[in-house]
Amino acid sequence: MKLGLALSGGGIRGIAHAGVLKALEENGIKPSVIGGTSAGGLIASLYALGYSPYYIYILFKRYAKDIVEINSGPIVSGITDFMLNKKIVISGLKTGENIERTFDELAIRKRVRKIKDIKSMPLVIPTVDISDGKEYIFTNNPINNETKYISDISVGKAVRASSSFPGVFSPCNYNSHFFLDGGVLDNIPVLEVKNQGADKIIAVNFKADDVDENSNIMDIAMRTLDIMGNKISEESLEKSDYILTIKTDKAGLLDTEKLDSCYKFGYRETLRKLNEIKKIF
Repeated sequence: MKLGLALSGGGIRGIAHAGVLKALEENGIKPSVIGGTSAGGLIASLYALGYSPYYIYILFKRYAKDIVEINSGPIVSGITDFMLNKKIVISGLKTGENIERTFDELAIRKRVRKIKDIKSMPLVIPTVDISDGKEYIFTNNPINNETKYISDISVGKAVRASSSFPGVFSPCNYNSHFFLDGGVLDNIPVLEVKNQGADKIIAVNFKADDVDENSNIMDIAMRTLDIMGNKISEESLEKSDYILTIKTDKAGLLDTEKLDSCYKFGYRETLRKLNEIKKIF
């Protein structure tokens, strides 16, 4: 029986997925197919490359601040053209180039350059082209030659594209595409994991944090994103065999100070629900 794991987006909270994987592996449960959107795609790609869950956690601690704090681009570009064509292009706060470079380096350590070179297990990472509004899937196992599947792309470019959160990261340019965060259309890629031959699927998402009079603008933004992401993924979640929901105690989108706690939340919640998870087998 093939177990599939579908990991949701969630910014820094995504490190909780590494905790989930560690708890599963410690109890003899290892996925044969893995997929992830945005932050989930970062974890899924590293796992498919052969990095252990704990080492993925160490890598995030090492690189997270560099990824989220530097390499910023202008919020608005195209100002010089404004007087000519009356058009301003919104480009986002960060270019995402550091994500691409970091993950390309990590892939090369495993002697992998393109996502198609990953051999350990099927991997799927959704993204959305802002130009045509369509979903595309980065994968090492394209199905039926459908045009939505892209495999001849570097690992770094793929995870950068799926993680290009609107308004925070600029769209990722690849050939004629302008890719944004896959969570725009598919925050938990259960159906794509199923298409890769998984018999049973565990979907991992995040609980929307409560808000109150003490909540700040980021708390409200994160709750809004969680509600939207879970609503978008309702159909996908219905196709899963088990939904593991992780509560991460108001960790912000880029709140690197909560990496440790998020990792532990994922690990502990998986252990707490282990008997329920085992029942799906």
